Amino acid sequence: MEEKDFVSRKEAGQRAQTPFGELVWKMAADTMDGAEMTFGTCMIEPGKRNPLHSHPDCEEILYLLKGRCEHLLGDELISMGEGDAIRIPRGVRHWAKNVGDEPLLALIAFSSGVRTAINHEGEGAA
Repeated sequence: MEEKDFVSRKEAGQRAQTPFGELVWKMAADTMDGAEMTFGTCMIEPGKRNPLHSHPDCEEILYLLKGRCEHLLGDELISMGEGDAIRIPRGVRHWAKNVGDEPLLALIAFSSGVRTAINHEGEGAA
């Protein structure tokens, strides 16, 4: 066993700049051999949101570390703050909008090492 198969250091991960902020994938099947889950961070700039999207092949959990958001889950709009978590079932359309004055920071985890994001509105899918 090698460290690279189990540990993702602070500077490691795949960074993806988006129209709404930044995604950093710390662990996933394409970044760590044998990974059966995906784990990372999501930063959303004030007043912005990610596109309406869904994941047909996995469940998602989002945990807010910093900031406030409105999260559309299917047809329900849910207000969330620091320390709140949400479980997004497989295939459910959702987005998160930063309703605060500072960047929102969240941990995100998916139940699969390979996740598919289907964008239901255009450019910038999660």
